[in-house]
Amino acid sequence: MISDRLDTITVSGKKKTLFIAHRGLSGIETENTAAAFVAAANRSYFGIETDVHVTADGKYVLMHDAHTGRVADRDIDIGSSTLEELRAIAIKDKNGDTDRADLCIPLLKDYAKICKKYGKAAILELKDEFTDEQLEDIYNICKEQGEILNTVFISFYYSDVKRMKEKHPDVNCQFLTGEINDKILADLDRDNIDLDVYYMSLNKKWVKKCHKLDIAVNCWTVDHPADAENLISMGVDFITSNILE
Repeated sequence: MISDRLDTITVSGKKKTLFIAHRGLSGIETENTAAAFVAAANRSYFGIETDVHVTADGKYVLMHDAHTGRVADRDIDIGSSTLEELRAIAIKDKNGDTDRADLCIPLLKDYAKICKKYGKAAILELKDEFTDEQLEDIYNICKEQGEILNTVFISFYYSDVKRMKEKHPDVNCQFLTGEINDKILADLDRDNIDLDVYYMSLNKKWVKKCHKLDIAVNCWTVDHPADAENLISMGVDFITSNILE
């Protein structure tokens, strides 16, 4: 539906709900590339989301999958490859072409700089269960190259966001989950962490419960205007989308 689009789909009546560009503006440009980040940055998005992995030589690169095959001309494992090896592969354009010189795997610092330059929140997914040292490296890169208080760390690994929040209480963290229940909300309330949940798991009752506990609600990944309008009516704080604006 969105692979050949040249612009976003506008959702009316956003009210207080803020929109986040999923993996950059991935409905138009190849996900997690500087082109996708800048495309999002030049639009009305509150924030730009991306995914960080660590390479074999300790560099922090941006890609959703642990392997490159889905978006590149070759399939190699990120964790066992060096930055030089990763930069040697060609990233595919949305039509499958591999001849765009501007499409390559970015470093975390590149993304942080783009977010800072354009005044966008950096929504950074921690894709691995990182060590304490790696989490501190990631934090420091975001602090040195971007705006750390405008950075949100998110992860399906609760230990990642919990340890980040414990070490740096002022940063924003969200727990990524496919479901929502009272146990999750109790943990989030205790640890001062917000929610980033699959949108089909939400209803007005859960949003109300979250807000009563002062837990912000982000939801992923919403690409149909009717779904977004329904979530807005529930009062969600953020909507993460590939194409909606």
